[in-house]
Amino acid sequence: MSYSCPSAPADGGWLLSGYPTLKYGQPLRKHMSEPAEYDVAVVGGGPAGLTAALYTTRLGHTTALVDRGGGRAAMMQDTHNVIGVTEDTSGNEYLQTGLQQVKAYGADHYRDLVTEAEHTDDGRVSLEGNNTSIVAESVVLATGFTDGHPDPPAPRTARGLHYCLHCDAYMFVDAPVYVMGNDSSAAHVAMIMLNFTDEVDVLLNGDEPEWGEETDTQVRAHPVGVVEEEVTGVEGVMAVGDVVPGHNQVPVAMGMGAKAGIAIHYDLRTFPMSLEELAAADELTRADAPGIPAELREHARGHESNVAVDAPGSEASADD
Repeated sequence: MSYSCPSAPADGGWLLSGYPTLKYGQPLRKHMSEPAEYDVAVVGGGPAGLTAALYTTRLGHTTALVDRGGGRAAMMQDTHNVIGVTEDTSGNEYLQTGLQQVKAYGADHYRDLVTEAEHTDDGRVSLEGNNTSIVAESVVLATGFTDGHPDPPAPRTARGLHYCLHCDAYMFVDAPVYVMGNDSSAAHVAMIMLNFTDEVDVLLNGDEPEWGEETDTQVRAHPVGVVEEEVTGVEGVMAVGDVVPGHNQVPVAMGMGAKAGIAIHYDLRTFPMSLEELAAADELTRADAPGIPAELREHARGHESNVAVDAPGSEASADD
């Protein structure tokens, strides 16, 4: 069974683009002729993928995280709306901290490009990359999305070009805002921005509006300027709204990743056994627990958060 995070692109997402390279510290078993076997494989190392891998690993399932590096979150110059993360944290810093946390709990990380994915005869999923071969019981697709780029009258890298209304609207209080685009999304973003500033214009840049009659009546009844002419330059802040359907912020992506990880745990966990499973099994004893792989059990006992080292008889129980 496989799970796909809602942040994955609507037109698929098995294939990732990027620059596959081998990095020091990657698991050696990935170079073996036989594919590495895991309970869970997570494709995508953004906020959703990292959170999914964090949950599945901490819940006792061997997990491989495969990502090609980069991604939308990596391009953030600073971080907003993520509780506990200071705003001076860059996207790369945020992702690297998350990756180190996931690896500290025992997940394996592969820096690679996934090029093939198919179901195996035994119902698992096989993932192939340029340097990676993995078979997993469950797969999380957390490949993110790509922003839809309008044609702004300034370089796309110009300071002040924003893509996330909910992330950045706070920055625009009492500031002039230009919304780029000619579809219904741009019109609605312009009206929403009136909650934060009284100076909002939609720049059609010479294109005909593609929103419907009702939206046209609505937007023109609001104090929003609609500039129909082609624009060669602007002064002030430019805001590009949520032009991608299903646009998710970092906290939303994290929540989706957590849901995917927990859902997989419900499917893969050993206990509680159903009545049918109990009838087919021998009598259960303490020796049958805990229901996590030995390598993750050892990793968990060595983690700084583990309390078993202080428990009476802990050394004996570790050797059972």
